[in-house]
Amino acid sequence: MTAPLTPPHRPNQPSGDNPWQSPPSGPVPAGATWTGDGPYRKDGAQRDELIKDLRDGVVVLVAVTVLGIALGLLWLWLAPRVPLVSNETGVFLKDTEGEEAIGADGTFVLLAAGLGALSAAAVFLFRRRGGIVLVLALALGGLLASLLGWGVGVWFGPTRDVVEHARQVGEGVTFDAYLELGAKNALLAWPLAAMAVHLGLTALFGPRDPEPEWEPHGPWQQ
Repeated sequence: MTAPLTPPHRPNQPSGDNPWQSPPSGPVPAGATWTGDGPYRKDGAQRDELIKDLRDGVVVLVAVTVLGIALGLLWLWLAPRVPLVSNETGVFLKDTEGEEAIGADGTFVLLAAGLGALSAAAVFLFRRRGGIVLVLALALGGLLASLLGWGVGVWFGPTRDVVEHARQVGEGVTFDAYLELGAKNALLAWPLAAMAVHLGLTALFGPRDPEPEWEPHGPWQQ
């Protein structure tokens, strides 16, 4: 025979420390969960905070992506052009040793990095507390903005049909090649710069968590 299973008895044990304590009677508060060792734990605040994070993340994602239009227009305006010339046999580079193509990639990287830093600063001012959702939205928005800026620059730039363009301007006349992004890793300049700047601003000026207060325990405690 075995003894009936009874909870261990501890003298002078507070009722809140009873491991077999039953949940308190009465209606359960909305958004609360029984923890087994005390009053109900409120989960509504955490859920509301998550919803706010997601909402702010969507706003940041859309706003940063739309800013890619400015990147494309600035790139189209500031990027150096690759000069072409045609003759009876075809279309050729006017200056075979020119570095205009590299300059176009460099211009895109500099503009994207600058706009990434500005967008990160704006997001930090919008919500200083930060959060993983906000950082992911900033990074994804920067990548989408780079893709959008690339497309805008190519779309509004010189035509990609260089043969037809050469026929229109005539033989021996210099004209601009279509705008192209040779180094595709330049698309990462915006998200990398945005995350770096946002991380730095959060580390320097973000809110700090309060230090925990330790209470002494031991025989010397009064």
